[in-house]
Amino acid sequence: MKIRFATSNPHKVAEANEAGREFGVEFEQIRVDYPEIRAEDVEDVAKDGAQYVFGKTKSAVIVEDTGLYIEALNGFPGAFSAFVHRKIGSDGILKLMDGVENRAAKFRSAIGWRDENGVKIFSGEVEGEINSEKRGKEGFGYDPIFVPKGQKKTFAEDFRMKNKVSHRRQAFEKFCKWVAGA
Repeated sequence: MKIRFATSNPHKVAEANEAGREFGVEFEQIRVDYPEIRAEDVEDVAKDGAQYVFGKTKSAVIVEDTGLYIEALNGFPGAFSAFVHRKIGSDGILKLMDGVENRAAKFRSAIGWRDENGVKIFSGEVEGEINSEKRGKEGFGYDPIFVPKGQKKTFAEDFRMKNKVSHRRQAFEKFCKWVAGA
């Protein structure tokens, strides 16, 4: 079963396909620009994006949005994570966290599925902490500074571990189970 995935990020498609294999679900990247609403909740961003792309393509589609929520920064950057990463990157987050003892953070991911029956949202979350320095070369975004709970390595140091425990993996597994009727 092929599912159209509106994203400009091929890394997200690869992660989705990793999760979809066991359910017989394959994700096909489509490049459709859509306005990303300014909201604090990744679920709202994914829902609005899926609605927009469906309206433009008139076919079933998913849109995914992820946010890094840092406790000491009152949830910043949250749903603005991609924008913040483009502006200050992981180095900027590390500067903001310099001297901060509470390094608790979580990644949240939301998939918005839109078809002729409406929108459905699938979410995932992984808790962890912000490392004091960047480590690892794999992955993308904030992967070099995020260590999931119960692990010693960042997502960028152990991409296989990321593919098993990540927020995105959780959301895609929920979606795949639902769409495959598992």
